[in-house]
Amino acid sequence: MSFETIVASGERSALPHGRASEAKLPKRGFVTMDFGVVVDGYMSDMTRTVHLGRALEGEREVYDAVLEAQKAAVSAVAPGVTAGEIDEAARGVLRRAGLDQFFTHSTGHGVGLEIHEGPRLAAKQTQKLEAGMVITIEPGVYMPGKFGLRIEDMVLVTATGGEVLTPSVKAWIEL
Repeated sequence: MSFETIVASGERSALPHGRASEAKLPKRGFVTMDFGVVVDGYMSDMTRTVHLGRALEGEREVYDAVLEAQKAAVSAVAPGVTAGEIDEAARGVLRRAGLDQFFTHSTGHGVGLEIHEGPRLAAKQTQKLEAGMVITIEPGVYMPGKFGLRIEDMVLVTATGGEVLTPSVKAWIEL
């Protein structure tokens, strides 16, 4: 494994780096799962969030806003774009949705031989992306005492844009 798997559900899903515990899954609410493996010495990192039971009012809208933010940031990936511009692509979507105050970490980071490498995709970061870099795009919303969720992909910076390396489903899943 690239790092200790994160599984957080219910109110604990509002902890961006909540660790797996002995707590039982709730009958309803978000479950966020962040995990990665090592292949030939290279790290991977991916987060998906699902919902157990029927969503309460507003939960689906928050999920949709995080997904839109994630897609906007992935779409902004290209050589020469700064790490701060990628962060703003995600953060701007959440700002327009009135959720930016609940996005409490950077949009992503480089990943390779280490799980956290440069560049750091955060506000005011001026490092420019270069073809061949692998980065994560992982916006999230964390509402203390309520819930949280994150959607993360690894993205290869190509000569013409970005290629998602973690192509599993990101659509709303209600179990």
